[in-house]
Amino acid sequence: MDKLKRVLSGRDTEEPSGLAEVIDATSLGWGTRVKCFIACFALGCLFSFLGSCLLWVPKKGLLLFAVFYTLGNIASIGSTLFLMGPMKQLKRMFDPTRLIATVVMLLCLVLTLCSAFWWRKEGLALLFCILQFFALAWYSISFIPYASDCLV
Repeated sequence: MDKLKRVLSGRDTEEPSGLAEVIDATSLGWGTRVKCFIACFALGCLFSFLGSCLLWVPKKGLLLFAVFYTLGNIASIGSTLFLMGPMKQLKRMFDPTRLIATVVMLLCLVLTLCSAFWWRKEGLALLFCILQFFALAWYSISFIPYASDCLV
């Protein structure tokens, strides 16, 4: 039956290799991809909201905000991996049209965590969170055709 489907769909009539079978067995269906995207994106939003709430905790609030806000952004960006797949997402992230936006966004994510954990500079962590917001907005806009040209 599989051979008939391959012939009717225009695929090769040869039997798939072992690697092709593994790839087919491990790929997610569209419904599962959408569910995982929604769950991961919701988790990212929850982390960002939790970070905003923890901002008002005495002494450690700014540190907790920086960490949870960054984790929320990472989860939100990671959610798109379910829709496109990891390799396609990485190729699109480092496409020449959005290379600068990607590097700035990733740099802000890393510098926020460095300032929170290693340097222990809360003001610097807050500054990098603000820069992270703008970098993520710029990165997101780079996926809309001609939108970044309109802003510049």
